[in-house]
Amino acid sequence: MGILTDALKDKKTAVILGHVNPDGDCIGSCLGLAGYLKENFRGVEVSVYLETMPYKFGYLKGFDEVIHEYDPEKRFDLCITLDVSDIPRLGGFAGYLKSAGDSLCIDHHITNQGLAKANVIESSASSTCEVLFGLLEEEKISLSVAECLYTGIIHDTGVFKHSNTSRRTMETAGRLMEKGVDFSRIIDDSFFKKSYGQNLLLGQALTESVLTMDGKCIYSVATQEEIAFYGVTTKSVDGIIDSLRITEGVECAIFLYETGKPSEYKVSMRSNNGIDVSRIAASFGGGGHIKAAGCTMTGSVQEIIDSLTGQMKAQLEEKAPAADDKNKQ
Repeated sequence: MGILTDALKDKKTAVILGHVNPDGDCIGSCLGLAGYLKENFRGVEVSVYLETMPYKFGYLKGFDEVIHEYDPEKRFDLCITLDVSDIPRLGGFAGYLKSAGDSLCIDHHITNQGLAKANVIESSASSTCEVLFGLLEEEKISLSVAECLYTGIIHDTGVFKHSNTSRRTMETAGRLMEKGVDFSRIIDDSFFKKSYGQNLLLGQALTESVLTMDGKCIYSVATQEEIAFYGVTTKSVDGIIDSLRITEGVECAIFLYETGKPSEYKVSMRSNNGIDVSRIAASFGGGGHIKAAGCTMTGSVQEIIDSLTGQMKAQLEEKAPAADDKNKQ
């Protein structure tokens, strides 16, 4: 028996949870698992609770069935968390994990110390969707479930160009494609396609970006007013950080946007080389991967940037002596 079958034994209700501000891997893994359980474990009532999701993922089966409001009266036999590195990342739905009779965590974040009774954490995997694929019976994966898993993989690998892409990643994607996944449409519609307003906001973010740390770091900021002016939402800014990251000479990129609360910002970070942004994000209550992480911070833009770049400089200085020693040899 597999870990999923063991976890679901004698269970009548299961809740699936992802992290706050859900991205492609979070959404893909949650909806993919929900679809798989509904198709193959019909005796279990399955519910998915997530914050409001970007509509570009609306093609995924089960998207419109996700519940966005927490009900303190609800109790579940089993809680399954996906792509969540710690309890605070569950946001307002953390109560379901605490009250559930049993729990299972499936994740790939290196910062995850295990937040459930049973944990499957593979930090070497490209995505939670890749981990989840390994837990499912391949012959029982339907086309709609395959679309969910493929979506998560391409979003956490940047369409197979990030360093977390491995042979296993490519083989998993290939096996999902064999299910009939329309990979060209999924890549274009969920990864590259942008509205006119999104393009305008991206243009402003790039135009007003600032280089710091002698050109090793670039950052940009979007206010609530700017986001509203271009007719987009905070769920539509995820591509900006990647455009900042590919600036020549930059080792790390930072993108901030106002949350709506006084002096509070969502922070996204991407690293090209030696900076571990997951360490930085974790120190401010966030999480993520070595080269892609995020957190929420309070203060002025300059205070936040100074705090982040201070840690980036410290990491670079940690590596500098090793490099100097090598040059002396």
